[in-house]
Amino acid sequence: MLFDNQYEQQRIQKAEQLRALGVNPYPHNITRDTTAAQFFREYAYVTGSEEKRDETKRVTLSGRIKFLRLMGKAAFAKIEDESGIVQIYVARDNLPEGFYNDVFKKLIEVGDIITVEGFPFVTKTGELSLHVTKLELAAKSIKPLPEKFHGLQDKELRYRQRYLDLIMNRDVKEIFKTRSKIVSITRRFFEEKGFLEVETPMMHPIAGGANARPFITHHNALDVERYLRIAPELYLKRLIVGGFEAVFEINRNFRNEGMDLTHNPEFTMLEFYWAYHNYEDLMRLTEELFEKLLDELDLPTKLPYGDLEIDISTPFKKIAWRDSLTEIGGVPEMIIDDRALMIKHLKEDGIEVDENLSVAKLQEELFDAYVEPKLINPTFITHYPVELSPLARRSDENPEIAERFEFFVAGKEIANGFNELNDPLDQYSRFKKQIEAKNAGDDEAHAMDEDYVQALGYGMAPTAGEGIGIDRLAMLLTNQHSIRDVILFPAMRPQKNESNQINQDEEE
Repeated sequence: MLFDNQYEQQRIQKAEQLRALGVNPYPHNITRDTTAAQFFREYAYVTGSEEKRDETKRVTLSGRIKFLRLMGKAAFAKIEDESGIVQIYVARDNLPEGFYNDVFKKLIEVGDIITVEGFPFVTKTGELSLHVTKLELAAKSIKPLPEKFHGLQDKELRYRQRYLDLIMNRDVKEIFKTRSKIVSITRRFFEEKGFLEVETPMMHPIAGGANARPFITHHNALDVERYLRIAPELYLKRLIVGGFEAVFEINRNFRNEGMDLTHNPEFTMLEFYWAYHNYEDLMRLTEELFEKLLDELDLPTKLPYGDLEIDISTPFKKIAWRDSLTEIGGVPEMIIDDRALMIKHLKEDGIEVDENLSVAKLQEELFDAYVEPKLINPTFITHYPVELSPLARRSDENPEIAERFEFFVAGKEIANGFNELNDPLDQYSRFKKQIEAKNAGDDEAHAMDEDYVQALGYGMAPTAGEGIGIDRLAMLLTNQHSIRDVILFPAMRPQKNESNQINQDEEE
């Protein structure tokens, strides 16, 4: 049962007492004319005035009570809105007769949301505050807030009850405000570059555009299975075929995979496609985007990230995939093309590996183990094997190499981009190889999308495309080390009572 502990029951009783006194604990049409930030900005002059008050002004503030100290005939409280915290002074003799003793002292408490009217003044300790002449309850809090000295520190509870996390931790609000700014700045950046923002389907008849396991749902009216999209890539490139030459989308992707510090089953991606440009242009554009973000967020080029300091100054480092294995990962050159030696090297370091993997897949294991964790400063890794790049164009100089890069910062992949494969016959052949891999047990291999191949058959202009993970970008720019700290409502394992309810629902 909800609200069944003694403290919640006491608050429910207080709500009933308020009703009995003719005070609605949940009124509507409550208005204010000033935020906390505006109050400090507009009435800062009072601090320097001789009287230390301005009774000619009437200010209305609203906020949640975060602190309350009763002192007989008067009280100090602090109320918080989205923009900040203001101290208020409430005196018995400034309120209607009986209100202070019968309502405020007995029935209003920390956690309640109130609206107050009064004038600005400065306390003896020099704090700009509001002297209250009118007070209204805006919403009664039934659940007590966590104890103020320890706050809300339990990470599990913070993620499950993000609303409580936001109430108790102002710095969390700032993280999500910054995330919102990152998305807004990114959107304007691409619009100013002439890109068109578009929306593509979230439910796909074929799961494609990335190597990942999809979520599967059922469309009742059509009686068909649909897949929550793992990537918008194939639809965005259909738009390039149709004649749009620069498109982008910022939206959710869904991948039915594990959760860790950098993975959530639903996440936000920016994907963009640019006709008559190549992956070198994309790398320059990525550098420009970072310059724009640092400038508008007023961040330094040397960013703290945990114990690291990351140099975000451009141009960013570029190194070929194969060279990175030896020069950064320290992998001996002699083993890179030898399956048996790669397997032996990995196992000697205690890394479990499927001995049936191809040479390219084993190289990928080496990269993940020895190179990626060392890519601290922004680095473009280029010239990937074609086998690992089923949608990327082959290099004209070396058909085994794809014209592709991945972008890493702080040991994490942030972006992936390449010259798009626009040869429909080559694409069809690669899809068939992916089908073979899927049939051999690779759950993440691409499915065959004949309509996409058909679209390429009409001709797609030379195009480059890139995807940037917004969540990981937000982690970097806000110095957060878990993706859950930059997603308002991250995926969580069901709690025991939730699991029981699910079972009961299924039985019914």
